[in-house]
Amino acid sequence: MVIKVFLASSSGSTAIKKKQQDVLGYLEALKVNFTQMDIATNEENRMWMRENVPGEKKPANGIPLPPQIFNEENYCGDYETFFDAKEDNQVFAFLGLQPPSAIKEKPASGYKKEGQAAQGEEEEENEWDQEAKEEEDLSASEEEEEELRQLEEGEEEEEEEEENEEEMEEASGNETEED
Repeated sequence: MVIKVFLASSSGSTAIKKKQQDVLGYLEALKVNFTQMDIATNEENRMWMRENVPGEKKPANGIPLPPQIFNEENYCGDYETFFDAKEDNQVFAFLGLQPPSAIKEKPASGYKKEGQAAQGEEEEENEWDQEAKEEEDLSASEEEEEELRQLEEGEEEEEEEEENEEEMEEASGNETEED
């Protein structure tokens, strides 16, 4: 599956440029394979994008602005829906992709494409919840261990400081006796 990001390479709008960069940068960071489809230099890309953005997603003037995101021929969304998916940690579901095994993403029914079956959805969610709980437990115990280690280090440093102070007091006491 190829993710297609329709953008305008020569847009005069700073807002559009920022949105395009945000989408491209985030997809690159997630190592998602995608293709940039320039609508400024390729009339076919512009016409394809305009024809395939659903009517309810088109602005009042009927011309959708970039960036627009597709998975092959399936419309995923515009910048706003991408941003919402990003905020909800649902980008892979938004794109219609399986997240890599290293990334845990809770299934989101709101980002499922029409016609996708809900088989095993509850089971998947329970599995995800269990994995997330195990990860939280693991990270909590790791945090506790780190805090313990820091406390122990702090106590050791305090003991060393006290010993150094005692040695200095003894040394200064010996110097006054010698005078």
